[in-house]
Amino acid sequence: MIPLYKLLLIFSLMVNSDGKTNQQQKTSPVIADGAKLQLVSDQFKFTEGPATDKEGNVFFTDQPNNTIWKYDTQGKLSVFMKPSGRSNGMCFDNKGNLISCADEHDQLWSIDPGKKITILVKDYKGKRLNGPNDVFVTSDGKIYFTDPYYQRDYWKRKSPDLDGQKVYYLRGNNDPVVVVDNMKKPNGIVATPDGKYLYVADIEGNKTFRFTIQPDGSLTDQTLFADMGSDGMTMDNEGNVYLTGKGVTVFNKDGKKIEHIDVPADWTGNITFGGKDKNILFITASQFVYTLKMKVKGNK
Repeated sequence: MIPLYKLLLIFSLMVNSDGKTNQQQKTSPVIADGAKLQLVSDQFKFTEGPATDKEGNVFFTDQPNNTIWKYDTQGKLSVFMKPSGRSNGMCFDNKGNLISCADEHDQLWSIDPGKKITILVKDYKGKRLNGPNDVFVTSDGKIYFTDPYYQRDYWKRKSPDLDGQKVYYLRGNNDPVVVVDNMKKPNGIVATPDGKYLYVADIEGNKTFRFTIQPDGSLTDQTLFADMGSDGMTMDNEGNVYLTGKGVTVFNKDGKKIEHIDVPADWTGNITFGGKDKNILFITASQFVYTLKMKVKGNK
């Protein structure tokens, strides 16, 4: 048996002057030293779809309240668009248009800086989509979106028009092409900055996969990346992938878990990097939005 005085000595070496263990004080590979979650606001019903423009301003949705909000680089919140077509996931294209999954009528929109709306997708082969959920635009302009089915209380229909829940590549206006059809419920989606790989999360299958993007937009080489699904997701400039759900879980480019960020909310729906230097992690989590200063930066 170890004498009591030795146990006390061991414990004193493990605990610093703030009462925190050395394990708690470990340096994060991605979070800035000493950084803590900062609450931006809790005035929302359910936040989603954060997307960052070239200046670092973040646009996000409060879907139940049918609103797109803007959080600028000075920390100011303002309403960008209301109503917003029940916008969900969003992403900026290379021309500065905000591509939005507007699932009030299950469409994909392009919203220009002047708030003019262009409907990019209104159906698939004449049938109503399940409900575009998340979207990503690659560095060379390819648009991919996920189409799971989540029953909305503002829909008249009670079942999907399409068989299965799939991932689409937008070949042209209102010309979506199925590129993934073997997932239970595809949700989060993000691509590498070089446009070579696409990551798609199967939230119901509890898996995240990586695909190789071909020049014609098709996907090949489906590879299991992580045994974890995700709602929204993002990447940083070191190739780490950020998955959401119960907080934020970070995997390196090899699929190894390297960090978990606890978020005080029932559900963490989505994330992006924002701010002038793109080093602020912006987190949408149920009725809350949070920020967290990072060592790494976002890619888009």
